[in-house]
Amino acid sequence: MRRVLQTLAVLAVLGILGGAAVVFGGLYNVSARAGHFPGVPFILHTTFNNSVKLRAPSESTVPDLSADGMVALGAKHFDGGCKVCHAAPGQERWAIPTVMVPHPPHITEAVQDWHPNELHWIVDEGVKMSGMPYWPATRTDDIWPVVAFLNAVQAGMDAKTYADLTLHPVRPDGAPDALPYCAMCHNTDGRSGNPLIPRLDIQPQAYLEQTLLAYADGTRDSGIMHVAASRVTEADLMELAAWFGSQDADPVAMSVVDDRDLIDRGGVLAVQGTQDVPACTSCHGPKSGLRAAGFPRLAGQSVVYLKDQLHLWRAGMRGGGPKANLMRKAAQDLTDADIAALSAWYAAQSAADQ
Repeated sequence: MRRVLQTLAVLAVLGILGGAAVVFGGLYNVSARAGHFPGVPFILHTTFNNSVKLRAPSESTVPDLSADGMVALGAKHFDGGCKVCHAAPGQERWAIPTVMVPHPPHITEAVQDWHPNELHWIVDEGVKMSGMPYWPATRTDDIWPVVAFLNAVQAGMDAKTYADLTLHPVRPDGAPDALPYCAMCHNTDGRSGNPLIPRLDIQPQAYLEQTLLAYADGTRDSGIMHVAASRVTEADLMELAAWFGSQDADPVAMSVVDDRDLIDRGGVLAVQGTQDVPACTSCHGPKSGLRAAGFPRLAGQSVVYLKDQLHLWRAGMRGGGPKANLMRKAAQDLTDADIAALSAWYAAQSAADQ
């Protein structure tokens, strides 16, 4: 037994010395050109696959990925944040990603064999020691449009469809230089037509300024908008706020719920409030007055966007702006029925009545 213990001790010392030589003596070649030892890529890739499958959320968490606007919004984020490494449908990767170790797979290869819940986990968590970053926000609901896009790629999206989804509109005369990048989602007039993307043509400049700055510094949580707002300068953000804030609001609502009783109930709640929920119109309009320039205007906004934001406020996952605490308190007692009614009523109002 003594001989066995002595042998184990010697082996342990040799292991420590060998490890020290590798770490402190630089014996291990970290050159990407040299690559891994034979068998290591298989071990790492198998570990990656099993780790994702163990930790991915349940498939029951997957929303309707075919909902209007999901794939389009996900494609636009992918184009600005992911295409540089993974390329796009119908495109070849440029030189740099192909010599990374491990190299990021082409997007059509990367999505193979993964279920939507697993893709959500990968996009959210990233992959250490691979160059794959984690999602730059704590809220994860806006990862689902990206997953919807990846699901469409998996189903065979072609180059033309991708190009149509990620088209940059032409910059109008006198518009900010950064506008085409933002207009890919918001259009040049701030009205995208996508129910997941908020209208900007109805918003006052002061609100847009504070919102864009909050997105840029992460005070307002959104992986999609944090990436977008941090890609341009603060001066650019102010120019964009001035541009969108000066647009004439289209009086036509983006979407209207076909339920008059629901709309009427939302109107009573918005105008009168309840013992637990303050009247929404005093801050958000319509016709709330100049004092509400720092609050978003909601009349004519997308019903889908409004519902999403109210659920985030109620869950304590929305922030941004110096008066965010007011909205957290206002939303904390809203029921699902309240949220549906308020969203339906505001979506049915004309933006001309702001």
